[in-house]
Amino acid sequence: MSKKNNLLVAASGTGGHIFPALAVSKEVEDKWNIHWLGVHQRLDVNFIPKKYNLTTVNIKTPTRNIFLFYQYMEILMSTFQIIRILKEKKINLVFTTGGYISAPTIVASKLLRIPIIIHESNLIPGMVTKYFGFLCNYVLLGFKKTKPYLKNCKTIYTGTPLREQFYKSNLLPKWAPKGKGPLLLVMGGSQGAKAINQILYESLEFLVKKQFRIVHIIGESNQKSVKAKNLRNYVQKKFTNEIAALIQNCDLVISRSGAGTINELIETEKPSILIPYPYSKNNHQEKNAIILAEKGGSVFMNQNIISKEVLEETLERIFKIKLKNGKNHYEILDLMKKNMENNNKIKSKIEIKKLINYFLKEF
Repeated sequence: MSKKNNLLVAASGTGGHIFPALAVSKEVEDKWNIHWLGVHQRLDVNFIPKKYNLTTVNIKTPTRNIFLFYQYMEILMSTFQIIRILKEKKINLVFTTGGYISAPTIVASKLLRIPIIIHESNLIPGMVTKYFGFLCNYVLLGFKKTKPYLKNCKTIYTGTPLREQFYKSNLLPKWAPKGKGPLLLVMGGSQGAKAINQILYESLEFLVKKQFRIVHIIGESNQKSVKAKNLRNYVQKKFTNEIAALIQNCDLVISRSGAGTINELIETEKPSILIPYPYSKNNHQEKNAIILAEKGGSVFMNQNIISKEVLEETLERIFKIKLKNGKNHYEILDLMKKNMENNNKIKSKIEIKKLINYFLKEF
């Protein structure tokens, strides 16, 4: 291994934690040896390049029951295993993006006096950032409005870094349905969303009849057989690496509202219908969705009251054709697009790279 400083990236579980960390890692790998710390039997193995030397620890996701306190204690006990990893790999700096892997990693790093940077991508900070952020050298914020929630932390607003594909123009994938009808991208995040999938299945006949084209990303654990094999305007996939191309070229996104998705919509200036996961901690997905709904770039829908009728009526309203200057256009969709243009963007990767390289040591 080359003579460089050693950076431990602790990110695991969902795309919302992994993708920003991947974007940062690629940006700084020229000056740092990257070592990745993940969790056994999570998405990590599928996404982390071999060059980042993935090491996994066995941490179980806590479940809401009477033993919740003991589950959290078990997570913190993995601190001793992480201390050994930090020593073995001679880590100079830790970068983490939250999630259960972050808490013991922060504690272990603090005990060894290794500097720590944590990135919080949600508007409402997660549990780790809220309770362990004060131990970090810096807490990087995806949204400016997060700062008041972290008064005891050294916060810096950097925005949330995205995968490289979002910063360049991409063509619509060849496998996507072609035609003149509006293109909908329906997805539920890196793990899929059963509720969104179900409402889509129920409305599929209506959508095809109205000549919508649909790309439906159902997630790895949400495969369901639907009578759509011969529908040329409907394409179903478990997963795709071409999300940026799909978002850039579709007319409307229907999705959960994880922080990653929100930032992807801001970067691509794409209108959306957002259906927050109702059981997210601190209700952070709802707060994320409100950011775009308040700007008029998104329609917010509550999963607990959404129905086939509500979705279909909303789509009919958004895609209602109006005549303007002798041409047909979608008045509401065009307004939503315009509202998405008013979001301020920041060069997140460049800002975070500067902070990470600040901790470089000369040999």
